[in-house]
Amino acid sequence: MLDYKDILNKHFVLRLSAREISRQTGVSKSGILKFLQAFEKCEDLDYPLPPGITNAGIAMKVYGKVPGEGGRDESYEYPDYQKVLKLMNERKNMTLQVCWDRYSKRCAAEGKKGYQYRQFCELYSKWCEENYETAHFTAVIAQTMEVDFAGKTFDLIDRLTGEITPIVVFVSILPYSQYIYAEGMSSTKEAQWIEVNNNALKAFGGVPAIVVCDNCKQAVIANKDWIQPELNKDYAEWAEHNHTIILPAKVRRPRFKSSVENAVGILEKGFFHDLEERRYFTLEQFNEDLWEKLDGLNDAPFKKKEHCRSYYWAEEKAELMPLPSTQYHYMERSTAKVSSDFHVRFDNAYYSVDKAYLHKKVVIRASQTQVRIFSLEGDLIAEWPRAHHRGEWKTNPDHLPKNYKDFSEWNSTYFIRKASTVGPHTTELIKRILKSRKLEVQTYRLCIGVLGFTKKYSRTSLEECCRRALAAERATYTYIKNTIGAVAEELGSSGYNTDKNKKRNEGAYIMDSSYSDMNKLLDRSRALADQSGKEALR
Repeated sequence: MLDYKDILNKHFVLRLSAREISRQTGVSKSGILKFLQAFEKCEDLDYPLPPGITNAGIAMKVYGKVPGEGGRDESYEYPDYQKVLKLMNERKNMTLQVCWDRYSKRCAAEGKKGYQYRQFCELYSKWCEENYETAHFTAVIAQTMEVDFAGKTFDLIDRLTGEITPIVVFVSILPYSQYIYAEGMSSTKEAQWIEVNNNALKAFGGVPAIVVCDNCKQAVIANKDWIQPELNKDYAEWAEHNHTIILPAKVRRPRFKSSVENAVGILEKGFFHDLEERRYFTLEQFNEDLWEKLDGLNDAPFKKKEHCRSYYWAEEKAELMPLPSTQYHYMERSTAKVSSDFHVRFDNAYYSVDKAYLHKKVVIRASQTQVRIFSLEGDLIAEWPRAHHRGEWKTNPDHLPKNYKDFSEWNSTYFIRKASTVGPHTTELIKRILKSRKLEVQTYRLCIGVLGFTKKYSRTSLEECCRRALAAERATYTYIKNTIGAVAEELGSSGYNTDKNKKRNEGAYIMDSSYSDMNKLLDRSRALADQSGKEALR
């Protein structure tokens, strides 16, 4: 059910357009316009609304029915939500989880079908909305943390270029104490999302039982039926690491996370106006100002009840679950195929895996300090410290078969045979590369790289380049890579793989390399000038 009262207040009091209401509430513009049109046609209801009317009451007046009414599956045992509400209000440490556990046990004992936990919570929210003016989960101490992004963004200015990067503000709140934490972000990618959620838990001093989030891509992949949403893998693992559960809000139901929506409104209508008048050149500078303002807000007395947010937070903090000994770290994810050298490539480094996975696809998950490699079935098959340099190799000899030089298609015999088709200097260079590292298997990709230059350049170019490398005592792939282009230019058309470039050059005039010699060009220029001078004198 839509929050009809909120829509009407925004329309009549704040004078917001349907577009702006849609942006703030998540309800489609067309849905808001249809409701406002139906409200204007309703003869039994006008604004200001009568005291105590609920959203269900507004729906009955405007539409003659409550949306969604009568759609409940009667085969399930409907919970006694009146009793649930009474327990939640009367008992300090009572939670919806406990109520659901009792409900599930009773259903099992009586042989009745019971709702799953998330559906139990959703139905409770709907029941409150239909029966009470305030429709939300009863704020229970240490039960919930709500998170969202603020709609307002700020400018982060690059001092050198003047380029502006938007600062997005992450907002989180503990509904019981209404204690707010916020943090500016220059990027909203998954890694930064995990980081700000970690920072929120640290700021609150513990972990709540439930985290209610919006349906942003950083948290939720799909939430079609709400009951079983598909969570972002990293966010799901973050929750598991912290022993909490993720409960995404129902799509286009901002009241599901009303506390954080209200917190965003407080910030945007409050000190955000002061922050937008300042210029920020670093994210640290922005967050320092933001946290200073937040401290003042959390310590300020409430207008309609005693004490302040910090006062109730001190009580709530003691009830939160303890923080884990280590923070969850965002994991980069990729897939790779184990090459014939028994290694996978990740971030320009190479990590060995067991010979049993040769030529098989594997899953790589890497933190800033660690690389873990899994089979497609989810089994951990290798674990390595993350490499710090490009081209670094991490090889466990136990991963290699004892006769690995003859085990796979890549071996010294294979590369030497390939090199011999180019020439003796290439063969000698390949032999030296094969002996250049502790384990021969670590050189196979270098050999592939050297021999692969024949795709573009002629074998003559490669052989000459290898001759020069040997003469200079620099028998390396890097030397070949950096010099073979110049060697090919010296050789002219014969320096390139003409078979490959035949079609590209078909019909074109190939200029001999001698024509590009600077001295010859100058000589030709002088000759032409002398000839022109002689003709002018005639």
